[in-house]
Amino acid sequence: MATIDLIVLGMLKKGPMGAYDIQKLVEYRNISKWVKISTQSIYKKALQLEEKGLITAEIVKEGKMPEKAVYTLTEKGEQEFERLMMDISAQPIRLFLDFNAVIVNLDSLPPETQVTCIAEIEKNINELTKNLNENYRQKEDALEVPETGMAVLRQQMVLAQALEGWIAALKEHLSSL
Repeated sequence: MATIDLIVLGMLKKGPMGAYDIQKLVEYRNISKWVKISTQSIYKKALQLEEKGLITAEIVKEGKMPEKAVYTLTEKGEQEFERLMMDISAQPIRLFLDFNAVIVNLDSLPPETQVTCIAEIEKNINELTKNLNENYRQKEDALEVPETGMAVLRQQMVLAQALEGWIAALKEHLSSL
């Protein structure tokens, strides 16, 4: 998947690191909340990118720690990073919200079950908003968090607020039927 390639190559553009370090950075930046990426996919992707010659691995041993591969971007990897940046930024924006599959099928359920489904979606939207606000408070003054990372976090907060307004309007509409 090109998005995972771009995440991994972009992190390595900033400097050499191991797959574990990439995974920890993905967790810290909450990247998996807005891009489908898992721990296994990072390790697998690092091996695939190495096979393609986009990154190289150097096996290092630090103290009593086990050996690990530290990856570095190659010139070919730099070119691929720039190509992916241009290709992905030129693509139409798509918003995939899995719960929309529930919304389009609500009228196939009895009214009390519809209310339960909407309440679950609302609970999850509220939890998302809470987590984003907490994450923002933790990172707003952190010097190690780049402004571009904060921009994505602010984007997610705006989307969550819009979803809160949307679910309130949907509940109001359905209660008036």
